[in-house]
This record gives sequence, C-alpha cells and structure tokens, in this order.
Amino acid sequence: MPLTLKKPPHLRRDALASLVVFLVALPLCVGVAVASGVPAELGLITGIVGGLVVGFLPGSSLQVSGPAAGLTVLVFEAVQEFGLGTLGPIVLASGLIQLLLGAFRFGRFFRAITVAVVQGMLAGIGLVLIFGQLYTMADVKQPRSGFDKITGLPGLAVEIARSGPALTAFAIGAGTIAVLVLWKKLPARVQAVPAPLAAVALATAVTAAAGWSVPRVDVQGLVSAIQPPGMSDFAALGSLAVLGTVIAFALIASAESLFSAAAVDRMHDGPRTDFDKELMAQGAGNAVCGVFGALPLTAVIVRSAANVQAGARTKLSRILHGLWLVLFAALLPAAIGVIPLAALAGVLVHAGCKLIPVKDLPPLWRSHRGEVVVLAATAIAIITTSMFEGVLLGIALAVVKSAWETSHVQLNVHETTDGRFLVTLTGSATFLRLPHMLETLEGLPADHPVELDLSELRHLDHACRITLENWAQQRGATIGALART
Repeated sequence: MPLTLKKPPHLRRDALASLVVFLVALPLCVGVAVASGVPAELGLITGIVGGLVVGFLPGSSLQVSGPAAGLTVLVFEAVQEFGLGTLGPIVLASGLIQLLLGAFRFGRFFRAITVAVVQGMLAGIGLVLIFGQLYTMADVKQPRSGFDKITGLPGLAVEIARSGPALTAFAIGAGTIAVLVLWKKLPARVQAVPAPLAAVALATAVTAAAGWSVPRVDVQGLVSAIQPPGMSDFAALGSLAVLGTVIAFALIASAESLFSAAAVDRMHDGPRTDFDKELMAQGAGNAVCGVFGALPLTAVIVRSAANVQAGARTKLSRILHGLWLVLFAALLPAAIGVIPLAALAGVLVHAGCKLIPVKDLPPLWRSHRGEVVVLAATAIAIITTSMFEGVLLGIALAVVKSAWETSHVQLNVHETTDGRFLVTLTGSATFLRLPHMLETLEGLPADHPVELDLSELRHLDHACRITLENWAQQRGATIGALART
C-alpha cells in the first residue's frame, strides 16, 4: 500500500486563526510597550515568547499570552523607579515564583472565583486602559494614579481644545476608534482583514498623506533591543522595594492569566484549562522574558477571545501567531516606526471598552443585584488602587455576600398550653444573624419560661452557640436540643 500523509486535523482553521491573532496582537504588543515606558521591540519579544514558549506548554489550549495591559501601570512605575535594566531580574524572579506556585498546585484555587469578580477585573482593566490612553491619544503626559487620571479629564479636554498638536493627535486616535467601531458593519469580505490592523494602517496612511507631525513609535531593531540583565542588575533584588514589586508582578500576572483562563473556558466547548499547568506555563514564559529583559507576559483576554472567535481548535494557532511576529519583526521592522502613537492609543482605548460588560449589567441588576455590587466595587478598586488589591476586595465582598445569602434562620415561636414559649430555630445560624435572633428572643414576655429547640438547624456556628447559651443562662431558659452540627 502507498504511504499517505494525513493532514493534521483543524490545520486550516488553526492557521487562519493564528493570522487573525497575529494581526490583533501586533498593535497591542507595541501599544502596551509604549504605554509601559519601554522600547516597542520589548513588547514584540514578549509576544513572541507568549507564542513560541507558552504556546507549546500544557495548560490552556486556546488562551494566548503576551504583554498585558493590566500590568502597564506597574511596569511603568517599576521602570521609572528602578531603571530599565532591573526589569529583567524582576520579571525573571516573578516567573520563578509562578513556577513554584504551579508546582505546589495553587492554580486550582482560582477556579473558585465568582464570575462577578472576573467581570469586575476585566472592567477595571478596561477603564484603566481608557483613562490612561486618552492622554496618550492627545500626546499629553498622563498622571500616574488612576484617580488623578479621572480628575484630570476636564483639564485634558481644555488642552485638546486649545492646542493644535494635541487636537491633531487626538483626532488620529479618535479616527482609529471610529474605524474599529464601524468595521463590523462593512461587507464580510472586507472584514476578512482584522479591524485593529486596518485601523492602524489607515491612521498611518492618512497621517503620512496629510504630512502631520505627530509622535511615532521609536524602533531600534529587535536584536539590539534584547538586553539580558547583568549581575549588577540582579543585585537590585536585595532591595525590599524591588522584592515587593516582584511579588506584585507574580501575583497579578497569575491572577490575570488564570482569571482570563476562566473567562476563555466559558467561550468554547473544548478541553478545560488545567490551572496548575497553566500557571507553570506562564511562569516559564516570564522566566524567558526576564532573561531577554523584556516585558512580563500574562494570558491576554483580547487575543484569546480573538483566537476562539476565529475558530481555533488547538494550541497550534497560538504557536503560529508567535512565528508570524518573529517574521514580521525580522523582515519589516521599519513598518513599525511609521505608526502614530495616537493610533495605538486608540486601539487600546477600544480594547478597554470591549472589556466592560455593559450589555450584561441590566439583566444582572434585575436578577442578582449583589453580583453587580461586587463587580462595580472590584472595578472601582482596581482603578483607584491596583489590580491585585481590587481583586482581593472583590473576592472578600463575594465571600461576605455568599455568607449573608446562605445564612438564613427562622425563629418559630409557639406558646404551649402550660404557658411556656417553645422557640424552634431552622436554617443556618451564623453570627451575621445574631441581631435578628436576639431581637426576637428579647421580645418574648419576661414572666414566661422559654425553651429553645436547635435540633432543626442545618448549621450553628460557635458565636451563635455561645451567645444563645449565655442568653438562656441569663434568662433562665432551657435549650431542649442542640443542633446536629
């Protein structure tokens, strides 16, 4: 029999999806790098590592990794405070921490995160992107804190209205956003070109044709941008401030990657993510990025969603997207240098808007208002503090909300023929319901004996048990039966 070679299943789908992800990732890699205050090439290097290193590793098959908008502010502050040379050791150390967390199976705990916290995290990242990149669109230096970015918007509007260069740059960014919004309304054959690529290309062409003098991406070359850290750079890890940044990088990158994995798993019906393996894959990728002195990487929801929506079926699509980034950076590096910064800022503003679940909020408010509160609180905390602190607050609120909703207790008071009051408690008695229980008990007539029946309780926590026993002792009441818990 003649030997026949079988084409790998889903090869065509994965190849086409990889091109879409590449075209989405290209402007985002460059835009995140510029917004982080580092050379644009470092963003491409991180995107390449996300494809060619993390892409091969087990964990999530369809999730795509690269430089993350959620770490932009933290990277910018780290570079400003410690210098670009220290970025490599910080990223390398954070990657090693992620490898340890994955090895000790900490990744699985992220599966317990409520959807409201995940959506709040994405909304918070989106708002940070929007408020920050609006300044870049106008070629105006953005404030460092999220709160200052919001309060500075009126001043930004005045600057745009008064300054011709600021107005020109902002118009380029606004035009880029308009193309991204209207692209879906064009014929299907036109939409074969990814919207981010088309928007950036059009903005670049219009800027060149009009002869506008606006800031552009500064490109020095991919190989020359690789600056492995030296021993003197690693010495900075002895500083408590640098170690704190390392821990923040590791935890935030892990949280964003695994929360993103939870969101991506909801988008497709393929294999579910192994959270521990995914955490180790992210750690390996960050270790490599640290060796190259590049940006930290995380799983990126924008690229991952584009991968799923483009019809990817296996990890081949994300591997190939890394290969396309290598070829582009090697063959067409000068093409990056003509891109206006305002156009990239417009792409990031649009990406931020897509992360805010506007359509989901009205039905969620009608059915689960507590979830909306958790979502909003998480997003606001991320804007005003940091992503890590915002997510921790969201998780804490979700736990409190869950405890409150499950802690329902009923007190049924029955007066017997001999003048006694029999109080039967049913449900779950926790310290959250103590005020209600004590108000009911203290409202009983003082001159009648009382008996408490706790046998029907599903749960009785220590605080309630002690409080009820003390009340019964002071009142002279009896506890007829204890809960079985």
